[in-house]
Amino acid sequence: MDSIRLKARAKINLGLDVLGKRDDGYHEVRMIMQTVGIYDRIIIKKIPEDEIRINSNLFFLPVNENNLIYKAARMMKDEYNIKEGVEIDLNKFIPVAAGMAGGSTDAASTLFGMNKIFDLGISQSKLMEMGLKIGADVPYCIMRGTALAEGIGEKLTRLTPMPHCWLIVAKPPINVSTKLVYESLDMGGISKHPDIDGIMDAIKRGDVEGVAQNMGNVLEDVTIPLYPVIDSIKKQMLKNGAIGAMMSGSGPTVFGIFPDEQTALRCQAVLKAQGEARQVYITETFN
Repeated sequence: MDSIRLKARAKINLGLDVLGKRDDGYHEVRMIMQTVGIYDRIIIKKIPEDEIRINSNLFFLPVNENNLIYKAARMMKDEYNIKEGVEIDLNKFIPVAAGMAGGSTDAASTLFGMNKIFDLGISQSKLMEMGLKIGADVPYCIMRGTALAEGIGEKLTRLTPMPHCWLIVAKPPINVSTKLVYESLDMGGISKHPDIDGIMDAIKRGDVEGVAQNMGNVLEDVTIPLYPVIDSIKKQMLKNGAIGAMMSGSGPTVFGIFPDEQTALRCQAVLKAQGEARQVYITETFN
């Protein structure tokens, strides 16, 4: 195999709780992760030169060692003594700096793709272990589906798949620093912790409304006061038929769960006309 085409899928958090800050500076989290239908397209090709070349459709993305794709490819080459190089074409559709693990899923796909094209035979658990060295979300992006994430996000438990539902994903034209959001989180001042167990029970029952009612993200306490547009988009979704709406990750992306595709389409039209979100996608849960 000389090349491979991959779909690097985005994620949302159906629930995100922070339990405390660890001695190493990281935060202890408890989250429900869910893969969605939005994806970046990645093509990995072998080249004879001992190089890592990245091409992107977005001019502002780095194509050097500051890109997680590069870090993943470099790790594979170093760890497995690969002398050939790779050229990686990235066609990016997942919103950037949006709380949807766009960079992490691209890195995950790079690890997966290089394992295939160089016929390395690395197990999924080993790939996930390698991915953790790149970022806390990378192991989940290798695993995909519906999962409980604990620790710093690396302790993963596969859950019953989330029932199919329609989603709107809307990103306002701002970028949020995950690092800044976590550093600014006041553990004593968290207004409400989400019911993570309640979300898991609702998923097990196949109860989408139960999931929507229990959703919550403690990072909204930090990000929404900085960027009130996030709350405005949430309210618009709920006003226009969403059964639940929440910020994903550290933001600023907001997603809403909808009872059917038609309601989602109507809400998408309203959000686009209103103009607070530059990118507004309809998608589905992906398991």
